[in-house]
Amino acid sequence: MRKLILFFLFISVATLLAACSDSESSFESKSSDDKAEMVTDESTNDVAVESGATNNESVTKEPQEASTLRMIIHQAQLQVNVKKLETAQENITKKVEQYGGYIVESNVYQEDDETNSGKMIVRIPEKHFQTFLHDAEEQAADILERNVSGQDVTEQYVDLQSRVKSKRAVEERLLEFMGNAQKTEDLLRISSDLATVQEEIEVMVGKMNYLENQTSFSTIELIMYENRIVVPEIESKDLNTWEKTKKQLATSTNGLLAAGSSFIVFFIGNLPVLLLLAAIGFVVYWIIKRRLRSEQKTK
Repeated sequence: MRKLILFFLFISVATLLAACSDSESSFESKSSDDKAEMVTDESTNDVAVESGATNNESVTKEPQEASTLRMIIHQAQLQVNVKKLETAQENITKKVEQYGGYIVESNVYQEDDETNSGKMIVRIPEKHFQTFLHDAEEQAADILERNVSGQDVTEQYVDLQSRVKSKRAVEERLLEFMGNAQKTEDLLRISSDLATVQEEIEVMVGKMNYLENQTSFSTIELIMYENRIVVPEIESKDLNTWEKTKKQLATSTNGLLAAGSSFIVFFIGNLPVLLLLAAIGFVVYWIIKRRLRSEQKTK
């Protein structure tokens, strides 16, 4: 009996120890899990913080890069007086070729005998803009007007870049959907959407290329005036004294002949009327003279 009681006590103690060890192991495993979760959360937070810091750095860095790489469209207009228009245009053409630019328009106008004018529109690489303006002003005898303007298109260009990037991502997804499409209706709908997106991308890329061209080359308009003093020359062919004398003599003779001819035509053509008037005048004269004679005899 005593042995049986000891046996039950031994079993109870063993069971109690086993239960305690299980609870401790479960507590340790739970605490280790909690620690792992805490480490994971801390690492995640660290990654989030690092990524946030990286994003903040990129956000602050991109505007700095954009500010250092500004895209400016420069334009200038010069109105000048030059001593000789042809020489000035030749010198400016040489400068354009020297700086790697090109001529868009070149015209010469003859306004009158004393004034010539010319107009040139040239495009010069941006890095030579100021240098070319200085060289063009050296060709002038007098600067009448000088206008220089700049248009900042950096924001517009960056906006187009972002929109193109977004449209490219949409294009890739549509291409992926098209590859997985099994129905004809889905394929046609995706093809239509893809064509629209690609057309929008082409339009935006075209605008970006235009802005790049306008900012890489500056436009300069030159209006040049040449004022000349014209001295008239004495031309012997304009004198012709003898020819003018003969012409004047002939003109006078023709005038006399014309007057005589007119008198003869008037006299002969009106002869009956003139004879009638002469007869009436003679009768009136005879009557008046006879009356005067009778009055004298009466006295």
